[in-house]
Amino acid sequence: MMSTAFTADRADERLDLCLVRQLPDLSRSYAQRLIADGQVTVDGAERKANYKLRGGETVVCTVPPAEETKICAEDIPLDILYEDADIIVVNKARGMVVHPAAGIYTGTLVNALLWHCRDLSGINGALRPGIVHRLDKDTSGVMVAAKNDMAHHYLARQIRDKDARREYRAIVYGNIVPRAGIITGDIGRHPTDRKKMAIVRENGKPATTHFEVLERFGDYTYVVCRLETGRTHQIRVHMTSIGHPLVGDPKYTAKKNPFAITGQALHSLTLRLAHPRTGEEMVFAAPLPADMEEILCTLRTSS
Repeated sequence: MMSTAFTADRADERLDLCLVRQLPDLSRSYAQRLIADGQVTVDGAERKANYKLRGGETVVCTVPPAEETKICAEDIPLDILYEDADIIVVNKARGMVVHPAAGIYTGTLVNALLWHCRDLSGINGALRPGIVHRLDKDTSGVMVAAKNDMAHHYLARQIRDKDARREYRAIVYGNIVPRAGIITGDIGRHPTDRKKMAIVRENGKPATTHFEVLERFGDYTYVVCRLETGRTHQIRVHMTSIGHPLVGDPKYTAKKNPFAITGQALHSLTLRLAHPRTGEEMVFAAPLPADMEEILCTLRTSS
């Protein structure tokens, strides 16, 4: 068991919202479950999730140890772009979850990698072996995984120090007027919808996205995005913040998607990095998927 105590610093705030604000690793649903299970007290007393704090109380949250979950190797086909004794680079399919999480323990990229490699790094624990960086479930494209701890440390340092370079292609709603631009804004959990990210003033992490227009189609624009940082949903949040959400994005736009694509039209096109053992600069590329090519073909024909 791990207990965390803190002083409630806001009056009239719900107990569950106070928990997720003070303990950002908790989702709201998990915080509510902890409260319902009696794992949260306010001045020594159990309260309900909707309990309104007065401010100044002592809140104690006890998180039970996670149950160990065995992740099984699965014979899932992989589009392998490169592989050696240290790293494996794949073209992740749209719709594939990267690693197991609560309620999802099969069908992920990790399940597939365990079948193919049998020797992934263990730095990120049993649920995320070999995973150095992630792509959203419905984002396709280039990803690298580490096959040993040495490679994992080296790759993670490149990503942290911004030496690894990632380039994405996206199709967004609307006509972007400037040819290129830079979007900045700290990204953190959305203040009311914990399943979304947002540009926030408090408790966010700095994020910078460079974009450049490739083609304009009146109501749509095809862009290249280059990341300086790798925050969760970064491109989706940043493009939405300037009024140009991604086509098909189920979280960040209510606009009707007229195209045959499930999820956002976002693809990790290239990844540039130094090999962890040799230091050689390597560039990996994954061709634009058929669903995005089909959208572009439709737009070019009708424009």
